[in-house]
Amino acid sequence: MFNKLALTLLIIFSTTFALHVSANHSILLLGDSLSASYGMQEKDGWVVLLNNQLETENASYRIINASISGETTGGGLARLPGILAKNKIDYLLIELGGNDGLRGFPPKLIENNLLQIIELAQAKNIKVLISKVRIPPNYGPRYSKMFSKVFSNVSTQTNSPLLPFFIEVVATDPTLMQGDGIHPTKAAQPLLAKEMKSIIDKAL
Repeated sequence: MFNKLALTLLIIFSTTFALHVSANHSILLLGDSLSASYGMQEKDGWVVLLNNQLETENASYRIINASISGETTGGGLARLPGILAKNKIDYLLIELGGNDGLRGFPPKLIENNLLQIIELAQAKNIKVLISKVRIPPNYGPRYSKMFSKVFSNVSTQTNSPLLPFFIEVVATDPTLMQGDGIHPTKAAQPLLAKEMKSIIDKAL
């Protein structure tokens, strides 16, 4: 009788624990100013807004935001080992490359940095998601085309899902972009949170 009861309790406990774990996936967001609440308070940025919604809905994941304004793929690569050492991560969402492109970095350098970032993550069995990035045509169509191909190349080489460039949902509306034409406004952040939730939900 005792053994049967103990076994039943063990099964219940194990099931409950498994459900608890599966409902708490963490997504590390390694990004730049587009995800770092540039030009506003952190609480008004799309990442905080989305995490608040996820908590309210008791969703299956949360986002750990490691985005820094001005970050490059090289900077993200340098920071990643320390971040991974301090956090339990299930997914890595990479939103980097824009600053590399704006500075005219060689596309091959950007690609190699992204490949190394993904290699670090996959070595720890972390699933990787890559966000497309677009840049203004400052450097002409040839560079823009080479830059754009970086992300599809990396996605193919690493078998990592390639996600849409999330700010395109607001980028064509001048009233939702800051004066620099690059960063979305505070008013755009709820729209970005909604867009990113849709993108992430489809990718997971």
